[in-house]
Amino acid sequence: MFVDLDPSAFLADPELIRALSAHATPIPCDADTILFKQDDPPVGIYIIHEGQASLSMKSQEGRSILSVQALPGSLIGLPGVFGNQPYSLAASVRAGAKVSFVSCADFFALMESNPQLSLKMLQVLAAEVRTARRAFY
Repeated sequence: MFVDLDPSAFLADPELIRALSAHATPIPCDADTILFKQDDPPVGIYIIHEGQASLSMKSQEGRSILSVQALPGSLIGLPGVFGNQPYSLAASVRAGAKVSFVSCADFFALMESNPQLSLKMLQVLAAEVRTARRAFY
């Protein structure tokens, strides 16, 4: 079974993007870039500001089972960071994309200092869960 997810599931509130961006480091994307691989330990979240980003999942046998193109304004890597579990998807961006990175430490410090942002973060996670569930119905 192959699932194609709705890309809007990864979109975050503009206020959340602005707050995270203030603590983010730009990632150079002069060439196609792998942000993380499926099952990598979480190191932080990525903000897609511009360009094409792809998320995918493979089965243990190596078959593609999920694919989604993340839109500008998307946060990726969030479930792994929140749950302190390996990334469940692989993420890459095309050359020319504008992407920034927020480390786990900076992410959690920001969430502690601004609890309202935590609620906005949970909204993104809830959208990802709803979208994944809908894809399997």
